Amino acid sequence: MPRASGPLAEALARRAVLLDGGLSNQLAAQGCDLSGALWTGRVLDERPDQVHAAHTAYARAGAEVLITASYQVGRGHPRATALLHRSVALAARAAETADHEVWVAASVGPYGAVLADGSEYRGRYGLSVRELAAFHRPRVEALLAAGPDVLAVETVPDPDEAEALLTVLADTGARAWLSYTVADGRTRSGAPLSEAFALVARAPEIIAVGVNCCDPAEVLPALEAAAAVTRKPLVAYPNDGSVWDAATGTWHTPAAPAPWPTAAWHRAGARLIGGCCRIGPDHIAQLAADLLRH
Repeated sequence: MPRASGPLAEALARRAVLLDGGLSNQLAAQGCDLSGALWTGRVLDERPDQVHAAHTAYARAGAEVLITASYQVGRGHPRATALLHRSVALAARAAETADHEVWVAASVGPYGAVLADGSEYRGRYGLSVRELAAFHRPRVEALLAAGPDVLAVETVPDPDEAEALLTVLADTGARAWLSYTVADGRTRSGAPLSEAFALVARAPEIIAVGVNCCDPAEVLPALEAAAAVTRKPLVAYPNDGSVWDAATGTWHTPAAPAPWPTAAWHRAGARLIGGCCRIGPDHIAQLAADLLRH
């Protein structure tokens, strides 16, 4: 079956759409080595067949949007542009062999992601909005040149970086969703959610706004904060509630799985729903069944 024939924004106006899950955990489950600063980008570089296999696993689980392995590709890698293009091509190949329509979303990670030090969970890098825009522009342009259906501007820790990314999107005319990473009812940098979501609400390039890579318990309050300032479709793809320890390169896992009240998320306006880190194909298959009931 060919890739989705219409814009993702049009589908979101009609119904909920299922995102995929965490790429890193699926690659690890396939036996891949994710050590080093490139993280999933290392597998993209050395074992592209494994990236394709991971995308395929999510498509078979029912995912309607595949997010590319470009999240951490960028700074300091001489083949960055080629890898960005490859990331889109691999997701597109998996989409084209799915038994249902699938959109390809090119991941645009935050500045902190390419530092590989966990700073996307802190923000406040000491860079100006102009400097952040200059960093993101060539990556966004390279991804757009590869022909994705939409951009996934994800794991954004603060409104300053969101402003920089919105500037780049406005200049390129690209369509994207933008999702913040949040904790304790604020962005990871400590900004109020009302401020963060209001900034994005004014951007015509943004087709959906919400949160990702956060504790599932943070999702509903964040969606409600977003719905108070925008009528855009909302997006939610949390992790399993684990906390990343950048110093040791390990996840601290909760004692019990956190509940996922997806019906409540849907009522709050979520139309793009899926999983982030440590959420695998089995969970996405369950979400597919849940969404059919909404």
